[in-house]
Amino acid sequence: MFVIIGWVVALGCVFGVFIAHGGNMGPILKALPWEMGMIGGATLGAFLVNNQMKVVKATISGAISCFKGSKYTKARYMELLALLYDILQKARKEGLMSIEKDVEDPHSSPLFQKYPTVGNDHHVTEFVTDYLRMMVSGNLNAHEIESLMDNEIETHHHEAHAPVGAMQRVAGALPAFGIVAAVLGVIKTMGSVGQPPAVLGAMIGSALVGTFLGIFLAYGFAEPLAGLLEQKNEESSKELQCIKTTLLASMQGYAPQVAIEFGRKVLYSTDRPSFGELESHVKGKK
Repeated sequence: MFVIIGWVVALGCVFGVFIAHGGNMGPILKALPWEMGMIGGATLGAFLVNNQMKVVKATISGAISCFKGSKYTKARYMELLALLYDILQKARKEGLMSIEKDVEDPHSSPLFQKYPTVGNDHHVTEFVTDYLRMMVSGNLNAHEIESLMDNEIETHHHEAHAPVGAMQRVAGALPAFGIVAAVLGVIKTMGSVGQPPAVLGAMIGSALVGTFLGIFLAYGFAEPLAGLLEQKNEESSKELQCIKTTLLASMQGYAPQVAIEFGRKVLYSTDRPSFGELESHVKGKK
């Protein structure tokens, strides 16, 4: 929603001030389809050449996600920490082997299904169950599991950053393709030097539309979208860090109530539930 609002504000301010100062939209609107076709086509071709198909698909998916609100809310984090609390509490009271069935089949586990928002999230359940399985096996210590978690989170971060990098490269290419369109417009104009000055002026103006579009699309549309996508990716990594910190605290001998407090402290302040909110939520889910 805010993406669309931002674009409307950018378009309104740029063209509104242009018109208010006596600018004529006629030459821009006349040249717009051709310039957009040239710049858009060149950008799309370069984008496809520059990226593997998996990155192309991830970039399209990421761009679409920018128009949706963030799913990483305080309510989601409270549910995640309550899930971890219940799992760790069961393991503490009944032993690690008691959570083996929950780990092997989370979709049938009462613990995971008690918290559907995170329990039905494939990435969250896979991350949680993978490391709980290692804890149950007892073959790895806390330092080894922490190193493995760090490597997985780093891999996740690099994978999620690929679409951001692709969009940033698109933003960097757009001004250049705008110049290409302008140069071609000037070449066309030079072939008509015998025309009256008014005609030549209109042709030069149309050529300059290409430069304007390239710069405006880069810094008004593509670059801000890449920045928003990067912020969304940071949120997804933060959720994994919260899980990591909670599980490691449990492995180091802290009680479940203290372990989830470790995880709570990792979260961004804007989404972090207070100690009282989390405690009330956990008690309410018992």
